[in-house]
Amino acid sequence: MPKLTKRFVDAAEPKEREYFLWDDEIPGFGVRIRPRSSRFLNGTKTFILQYRNAHRNQRRMKLGRMGIDTTAERARKKARDELSKIADGGDPQKDRRDRRDAETLNQLADRYMTDHASVFKKASSQKSDDDLLRLHIRPALGIERVETITRRDISNLHSRMKGTPGAANRTLALLSKMMNLAEKWGVRPDGSNPCRHVDKYPERKMQRFLSDQELARLGQVLSEAERTQTELTSVIAAIRLLIFTGARTGEILNLTWDQVDFENTWLNLDDSKTGAKLIYLAPGALEILKGIERQESSPWVIQGRDPRKPLVNIRKPWGRIRKRASLDGVRLHDLRHTFASFGVAGGLSLPIIGKLLGHAHPATTARYAHLAADPMRKAASAIGDRIAAAMEPTDNEVIELAARTK
Repeated sequence: MPKLTKRFVDAAEPKEREYFLWDDEIPGFGVRIRPRSSRFLNGTKTFILQYRNAHRNQRRMKLGRMGIDTTAERARKKARDELSKIADGGDPQKDRRDRRDAETLNQLADRYMTDHASVFKKASSQKSDDDLLRLHIRPALGIERVETITRRDISNLHSRMKGTPGAANRTLALLSKMMNLAEKWGVRPDGSNPCRHVDKYPERKMQRFLSDQELARLGQVLSEAERTQTELTSVIAAIRLLIFTGARTGEILNLTWDQVDFENTWLNLDDSKTGAKLIYLAPGALEILKGIERQESSPWVIQGRDPRKPLVNIRKPWGRIRKRASLDGVRLHDLRHTFASFGVAGGLSLPIIGKLLGHAHPATTARYAHLAADPMRKAASAIGDRIAAAMEPTDNEVIELAARTK
């Protein structure tokens, strides 16, 4: 068989059936000529390379179509390049197929939610992850192949979200976890996480504490709403429990009666954000719980409009209540901060506060450390005032001192 030059291949005519011409210099290098009867590929001439990989499996790969995306000379050079890779143990056709079938970020996201988030994360965290994927990650990178995503891609997405630094940082953290799992699952090489060295944005930690006067206004509004029945009694009970327990909103809304232990005066939660947890009940919290009408057909402490179901969300009623109490901007979570602030102001130690709030790490409670200085500052001021008063001479002492110095 002669050398497959442009002139030789151009001269080859299509036949009734597909046939091949093979080069006499490069092993496995050939051209496939489609039959003239082929509807879409009538007489198309495609250069190919046929070879056996290291496992002796036969492969055939396309090098390009004559006169469309390659020439005879370019195809010859590519065949030599691919044969060199094969000689070193490579399998270029398999590599090409793997690249074509490579997992996209959308597919990785689906796998992350199914194989990781649904197994290891709580429902609220799963929803948060799904929201970040839906709103930010999938639109920006969903169709990209996971193995080709670079640090620049991650940095560009993070930069576009700088107006919402909290969401940007959570998106970065989620992507980093997904890329670590991609390495574990063999989708990316080890140590190739593109989120490394992308710095998080500084965030302003929101710590809003209600003062005595603000709590008084809130109490009045809750009492008025209860009297006039302008809000569901379950909403009012939920907010009061949040104030008196320092619990998370989800812990109160998902509370069932079998978790309420009146004898030991605690809530025994078998699952929370930080695992199993006891919430100790002050007399005020016990009074609220005892005042809730219990439905035999419902296990829920805070019932929805349908007593058989829990109250799902109190953000809208809380918005109305805080507006009437002139507490603009105060979040439900700030009631938890307020509970902690009163504890610190009362002289309780940070470890005790952390235990009451169910913090898994001391660093989480450390945000209240500055409040511990307030009682000490007041004590120091009181002592200083007494010392200053003791050192201040009376009018008679001033007269006597003036007489002695004459």
